[in-house]
Amino acid sequence: MRSPELAESRVTADAWLSAFAESLGVSAPDATVVQRLLEIAGVAAHASERIAAPIACYLIGLSGSDLTAAEEAANAAGRQLR
Repeated sequence: MRSPELAESRVTADAWLSAFAESLGVSAPDATVVQRLLEIAGVAAHASERIAAPIACYLIGLSGSDLTAAEEAANAAGRQLR
């Protein structure tokens, strides 16, 4: 169980992502981008092992793909491997 102090000191995902993005020298994603990334991560996690979700997001960034293309690729990968 978490202590009350720890629960109160936790930062939000938005705050953490904003600070992390700033440290990387990029803009933080808006709510729409976050939602779409979570949906793509969900496709990866449900089509395979859960570890695929964060790595899929990494690959999206590495490839420079837009989210529509990335979502199509994620769905295609899932169909291909069934």
